[in-house]
Amino acid sequence: MAGGHRLLLENARQVVMVCARGERFLARDALCRLAVLEGASLVVGTDGFIKAIGPADEIQKMFSEESFEERIDCSGKCILPGLVDAHTHPVWAGERVHEFAMKLAGATYMDIHQAGGGINFTVERTRQASEEELFCSFQERLQCMMRAGTTLVECKSGYGLNLETELKMLRVIERARRQLPISISATYCGAHSVPKGKTASEAADEIISSHLPKLKELARSGEIHVDNIDVFCEKGVFDLDSTRRILQSGKEMGLQINFHGDELHPMKAAELGAELGAQAISHLEEASDEGITAMATAQCSAVLLPTTAYMLRWSKNRRLAL
Repeated sequence: MAGGHRLLLENARQVVMVCARGERFLARDALCRLAVLEGASLVVGTDGFIKAIGPADEIQKMFSEESFEERIDCSGKCILPGLVDAHTHPVWAGERVHEFAMKLAGATYMDIHQAGGGINFTVERTRQASEEELFCSFQERLQCMMRAGTTLVECKSGYGLNLETELKMLRVIERARRQLPISISATYCGAHSVPKGKTASEAADEIISSHLPKLKELARSGEIHVDNIDVFCEKGVFDLDSTRRILQSGKEMGLQINFHGDELHPMKAAELGAELGAQAISHLEEASDEGITAMATAQCSAVLLPTTAYMLRWSKNRRLAL
């Protein structure tokens, strides 16, 4: 449809814009002043991007001669931005319900991890699962997210830890990106845990020398598309030096940095992320005041995961980094 537009949402009672002047994010007092338009309309182009938003009568005049694939009367309704799920691990096999009993008996996250549970348990089941099995369960999870209003989801790999399974997971994510009506930001998280029989340094060496070059090759051929690189920077997993090496290597091949940090122990991950220009850091329950300040200065987003802290029985007398 030459010169046409995809969608006109007209005569909404309210349109929640969040940012009034196109700011990348809101901070401090601005969080209490969301931009809301009363009696507004919104135009979406054929490329999926918003082309215009404003008072209904002004939009009507501006686009009176234009054609639309669809028009929706939003009288009496509120238009909200779609939800963004900024940290998910939705491609996996192997339920871990039995670990709740261990947690209730007092076992910590690292106790379970070191006993072969946690990430390691899921890794074994994910390695055994076929690509089709993983896609079917992944598709069901994405459909649940869409029903809840999610329009963009960050999907991490990380339950493979070897190159073969990490690529299997990324192919599943790529298939969903191409087939399902939801936006996906794909994250390579091969450093989600240190594989059995390796040290953190050895695992980092393998990722840098083997995994990342293969990802670059597949990206160039158009087989997969990866947006971000992630590392679980944690005591007993990847230390600060190994984390730095992996993230820097990923950044050099064009990946955005978006990683786990300062979750169970203070690791100075917030400071590292700010230094490397990370887009985001997740968890941060143990971030230092200096790290929080560094992230704010570097405009690095914090992805807080309160449900994870709750599930891990995180002590309520500890400080949550906000």
